[in-house]
Amino acid sequence: MTIRILLVEDHAVVRNGYRRLFDAEDDMCVVGEAASADEAYARLVEHGADLAIVDLNLRGSSGIDAIRRMLAREPGLRVLVISMHDNPSYVTQAMRVGALGYLTKNSEPAELLDAIHDVAAGRRVLSPDVAQALAGAALDGEALLSRLTSWEFDVLRLAASGESPCAIASTMHLSQKTIHNHMSAIRQKLDADNDFKLLRLAARYGLIDWSASPA
Repeated sequence: MTIRILLVEDHAVVRNGYRRLFDAEDDMCVVGEAASADEAYARLVEHGADLAIVDLNLRGSSGIDAIRRMLAREPGLRVLVISMHDNPSYVTQAMRVGALGYLTKNSEPAELLDAIHDVAAGRRVLSPDVAQALAGAALDGEALLSRLTSWEFDVLRLAASGESPCAIASTMHLSQKTIHNHMSAIRQKLDADNDFKLLRLAARYGLIDWSASPA
């Protein structure tokens, strides 16, 4: 049985590398490619897929949003995340919205191919570095950002990167009122009564690079 794969990655060179790897396999076929959450949804509607390989850093909305929207359309879709992030907050949110597997981009090609077969069969997969990061977070206590829903996590990520409520609403296809409601919930859950505290928390948990953030 051939595994029909949808590639969701915003770098064309990386997508081409994946495609060459999968084309060499007898039981894998790339049926579509996307660089954003909107494109991912459109390609899924157009071509269908058995499994989506998703990067979390996409143009506009995040890979978490892409996963959420694709699974709302096709609940039987299997999702494998391949990301530069081994941050437990990202892993937790990706799994929470329905990803079955999570590898970092340090993973070897053979490990990726094995993960595709496992996820396609409905088995959960974590690369060793991701599993270690999650274990460390468990020993240190529950990560603060795990209190957030996936929607709130995406809103915080975009707000911390400097996006306005209007821009966030447009990116996430939500109303500005909904964004303001999410921001209120985020402040309450994180016990942050001002934007500077939110920015520090976002930097602490790896959502942004503090050194690149405004003073």
